[in-house]
Amino acid sequence: MTNPAVCAVASDRRLVAIAQKALGPQAVPFRATLFEKSGQANWLVAWHQDTALPLASSFEASGWGPWSLKVGILYAHAPASVLSRIVALRLHLDMSTSENGPLRVVPGSHAAGVLTDGEVFEYVRRQDYIECLVEQGGVLAMRPLVIHSSSKARSTDPRRVLHIEYAGSLELGPGVRLAIA
Repeated sequence: MTNPAVCAVASDRRLVAIAQKALGPQAVPFRATLFEKSGQANWLVAWHQDTALPLASSFEASGWGPWSLKVGILYAHAPASVLSRIVALRLHLDMSTSENGPLRVVPGSHAAGVLTDGEVFEYVRRQDYIECLVEQGGVLAMRPLVIHSSSKARSTDPRRVLHIEYAGSLELGPGVRLAIA
């Protein structure tokens, strides 16, 4: 989000309007990540949930932690009650196909709450998943607790996605503020 071009895209009225539908009128972008799979950069992402949030300062509170420091920013795993107030919008810079390692999700899994790694794998074993195939320029919305993964690409076609996270407010509670990352 410190990159001016990324910040401009994340603040685009069309993306903010989508986030507002999920989070309310004060929706604000706080973190962005560029994912780029290609013939030169190809990796597998195991089934998981996104539970760590960037925070402005550390604090003691039930349901938060463990804490870590990444590129000078504090992160902590957050409780489900906070993660339910976040949505990610994935802007597809390239078409996502079955061949270039698309996002896979287990529909409805966000309602299961925060799960351990073992519980995630057991959940996936019992449920069907879908591949999220999106046209170039398309936007896919997802909640952080949806169980998701992606396979390695089987083609050299690139798959670039700008993953932008929004919250209903940077203030998550007394003494709890998201950092811009």
